[in-house]
Amino acid sequence: MLEKDWWKSATVYQIYPKSFCDSNGDGIGDIRGIISKLDYLKNLGVDVVWTTPMYVSPMMDNGYDIADYYNIDPIFGTMEDFHLLLDEMHKKGMKLIMDMVINHTSTEHFWFKEALKGPGNKYHNYYIWKEGTADKAPNNWASKFGGNAWKYVESLGKYYLHLFDVTQADLNWENPELREDIYKMINFWLEKGVDGFRLDVINLISKNQNFPDDNYETATSDGRKFYTDGPKVHEYLKELTANTFGKYPGSLTVGEMSSTTISHCVEYTKPENKELSMVFNFHHLKVDYPNGEKWALGDMDFKSLKEIFFKWQVGIENGDGWSAVFWCNHDQPRIVSRFGNEKYLKESGKMLGTAIHMLRGTPYVYQGEEIAMTNPHFKNINEYKDVEALNNYKLLLEKGKTIDEAIEILGQKSRDNSRTPVQWNNNENAGFTVGTPWIGVAKNYSTINVESNLKDEESVFYHYKKLIELRREYKVISHGDFIPMYEENSQVFGYMRKFEAEKLLVINNFYENEVEVEIPDEFIGKDILVKNYNDILLNGKKIKLRAYESIVIYLS
Repeated sequence: MLEKDWWKSATVYQIYPKSFCDSNGDGIGDIRGIISKLDYLKNLGVDVVWTTPMYVSPMMDNGYDIADYYNIDPIFGTMEDFHLLLDEMHKKGMKLIMDMVINHTSTEHFWFKEALKGPGNKYHNYYIWKEGTADKAPNNWASKFGGNAWKYVESLGKYYLHLFDVTQADLNWENPELREDIYKMINFWLEKGVDGFRLDVINLISKNQNFPDDNYETATSDGRKFYTDGPKVHEYLKELTANTFGKYPGSLTVGEMSSTTISHCVEYTKPENKELSMVFNFHHLKVDYPNGEKWALGDMDFKSLKEIFFKWQVGIENGDGWSAVFWCNHDQPRIVSRFGNEKYLKESGKMLGTAIHMLRGTPYVYQGEEIAMTNPHFKNINEYKDVEALNNYKLLLEKGKTIDEAIEILGQKSRDNSRTPVQWNNNENAGFTVGTPWIGVAKNYSTINVESNLKDEESVFYHYKKLIELRREYKVISHGDFIPMYEENSQVFGYMRKFEAEKLLVINNFYENEVEVEIPDEFIGKDILVKNYNDILLNGKKIKLRAYESIVIYLS
């Protein structure tokens, strides 16, 4: 029988299938490619694999625009391939969670095509429609992808809401018939043996039914306050869980939370609320957005990074909630290029791993992070594929940036940074495909790859493997309290963990410059659980930390 909170000692590995491994030479990663690498994931030690959407989709937003919830898109394989993946993972003692998008569907979905037939069709009310004229949208809410969030359908004289792309129509969760259809679909996958779901922008499903205008006084006054953590969101999540995951003990749910708050995240994850196992939030990944602007060059604001981690770690713990902790995913640049240093690839890659994996929360590793893959440093706009990057490139040029300046900004901020193929070896295309990859491979694949990591006992891969083992072994890591340390230090992120008689001191130097820190008396001479240099420069109570040095000291 699984412990009810088994995920506290687990580590999740995220796969973006399109870029993971291609088995058939078409240049696109696929399910059989994933199956071929399961022994590698087993060696790393991860407990759970999360795959981004593989359902039938026109791929306007990389599969987050679902046209058919019940079938696998042929670019990834067949339902038989999926069943094989699930069986092989379970045989190897790993779990599989799928990505599920239930805030919106593709406009290619059967429901939406029926909805276009008008109010007499039952599926019309599966979406959010408002009367209007071609020149006046129902309100001034902005789409997350730019422009107004409403699209006019002339034949109906109505607008539909799309908080994301115009081809992603928001679902009407006020309609109980829609909710029933969603539960039926989720149960279809649970019955196959899927172990849980990552729920895309799940805190946006309940909208303020007055649909008021916003005032645009700040960068975030764009309508989001009227649909984020909305009026019925907790009611809907309780009902969703009771009808689906709640019937499958031990299933894992992680909610992606857009622009959320600590108090809501506690409510989403407090065990007695029976909503979600854990949540993602992204506040710590906006500390290199100058004045909140993503598409601008920016250095990490380290003071803010520390403050956000400390506030969220303490706040979620105080409310008995649970977080997913992470640096990377398919929407974020590579962390070693972002907050680390490619000149100190091993040192900073290991330090960043330690900083996250010793936190309170379930750690997520994004494909390639465990070998310190970097941003690809593309030099030409033709190398970029992501619609968000291409749109913002045009906007940057319109705002007066030169081509070189715009390319430099994309090189730092584009989602394509994390979407280049996994670097398996130093063969052509990094061993990802024998065909032409759908997006270019980073040029440094001959030195940064899985094969070279596996041959090097000091590699970032083996450091991650150790971090994953430690979480399974030590309750102080999986279940301990979090206590901020070195709060005023301008280059060290440090904290203590405490569980019964066990304590852990975690010290991370986020910079190239050396820095000295004093350690509490009780930790002097105690066991070093994990470090990223071969020795430690200890002088009495003081440790001198070298470039990107990271040390974890344990006492019981």
